[in-house]
Amino acid sequence: MSKNKTEPSDVDALTWLNTVEHPVRRADGLALHEAFARITGQPAVMWGPSMVGYGAYHYRYASGREGDALAVGFSPRKSSLAVYGLTYAPDSKALLDTLGKHKAGAGCLYINTLADVDVGVLEQMIEVSYPYVVGTLGT
Repeated sequence: MSKNKTEPSDVDALTWLNTVEHPVRRADGLALHEAFARITGQPAVMWGPSMVGYGAYHYRYASGREGDALAVGFSPRKSSLAVYGLTYAPDSKALLDTLGKHKAGAGCLYINTLADVDVGVLEQMIEVSYPYVVGTLGT
């Protein structure tokens, strides 16, 4: 069975966030870090080279493939902020409708800048999604 491509690392997430080159992405990343850490109560962990995660869950597919994944988190990419784990909870759809300017992908949201969205709604999405992912998606 193949190994997961994205795994936790020993890189300090806050140190890494402070090295993000683009000043808006860096500021948005630091603001997201504060919100995710405060709401989940979990420390930030780097997953792979650029994903900041909070909490984790173990999954097992019917095919037998299994592994660990970050529960919720984000990556301040060059083109946008990718936010992970906030679209699975049943209450997510209604919140997405009021979030503001974003694109939804398979399991993640793409946000240009935090100024484009209602941060209060984003925080509500973290509040409902984190316990859902940890308690429902995990094995």
